Amino acid sequence: MREDIAYSEAVQALREDFRRHLILFYTHLKLAAPYNSVEEAVRHLTRKLIGIAAAEQESIRDDPARRWALYRETFVESGLNRKHRGIIAGLARSRAALGLPPEYDRLLETVLG
Repeated sequence: MREDIAYSEAVQALREDFRRHLILFYTHLKLAAPYNSVEEAVRHLTRKLIGIAAAEQESIRDDPARRWALYRETFVESGLNRKHRGIIAGLARSRAALGLPPEYDRLLETVLG
């Protein structure tokens, strides 16, 4: 997928937000984010988004529940939930010590479940 394509404002915002959340997720876990896999996940999200109407893209951007459901789905479909799985599962046993905001539980559940 070409990176010089001009995406809609909603797609660009969702791409940046997803990437930021992935980096924060790995940072809170004190793990190096698997850069190539993160970028592949962002590309996967982009492909999903450009396949839907602009109004739907905006609705997802503006609705935290829908946005996080899409992020979770993309996290799994892109295979990120399998990266560092054993390490993350071990860390997640002490959930409170991770310091992750509750919305990140959606990503943790995919690693543990």
